[in-house]
Amino acid sequence: MPQLSAIVITRDEAANIGACLDSLAFCEERIVVDSGSTDATMEIARQKGARVEFHPWRGYGPQKNHALSLATGQWVLSIDADERVTPALAAAIKGVLSESGADGWEFPRLSSFCGRQMRHSGWYPNYVLRLFRRGKASFEDVIVHESVICAGPVKRLSEPLIHHPVRRLEDALSRMDRYSTASAQALAASGRRVSFMTGIGHGLFAFLRTYVLRVGFLDGAEGFLLAVANAEGSYYRYMKLWLATRERKKGP
Repeated sequence: MPQLSAIVITRDEAANIGACLDSLAFCEERIVVDSGSTDATMEIARQKGARVEFHPWRGYGPQKNHALSLATGQWVLSIDADERVTPALAAAIKGVLSESGADGWEFPRLSSFCGRQMRHSGWYPNYVLRLFRRGKASFEDVIVHESVICAGPVKRLSEPLIHHPVRRLEDALSRMDRYSTASAQALAASGRRVSFMTGIGHGLFAFLRTYVLRVGFLDGAEGFLLAVANAEGSYYRYMKLWLATRERKKGP
């Protein structure tokens, strides 16, 4: 039985998956669960020596739980395709696998936006629980913004996980559209009701929270761009929900 399994979910991640898997070379088992890529994602993953499986998309939580079900290691490391484990973080991870005082470990995540590492704006340190003992944790069964639920003690490592979610502004726009749609669907499923003004209010607050309350202005021009992107994402999340609710009321 391997000591450490890495799991990654993908769809059209040809630009990312190779470097991601290279950073996971220290793991005895690497599993990629793909939901239907139309690019070379699966081919690249196989070339890198990963086990590649297809699973139809049901949402982020269900997809990651399926990947978790395939892992055989005593410990599981869950990484997104646009994240990288540095050699320092890999060494830190290997150093705690034999510890008995924790069933889960969090890392600070250092994310970049249009080429700049964001030290403010609510993006850092942004601790994420990504390493856990198999059988002691699972992912929330939600469409988007899934998190790990660990049944045992959780500790923290100091070495950061590197994250490249937005390399170009076009990536921010695409990400905003995908996540706002998924979030609107989740809100609709929960029975949430909103008015036309809800999106405007949430959008304005999202900008102020990122740029002022979380001192995003210290991240320079990229901090302003991120604040606007967050505002748009929040605005469109609620506007998509409002429009969907209006269409349901109209009926056929």
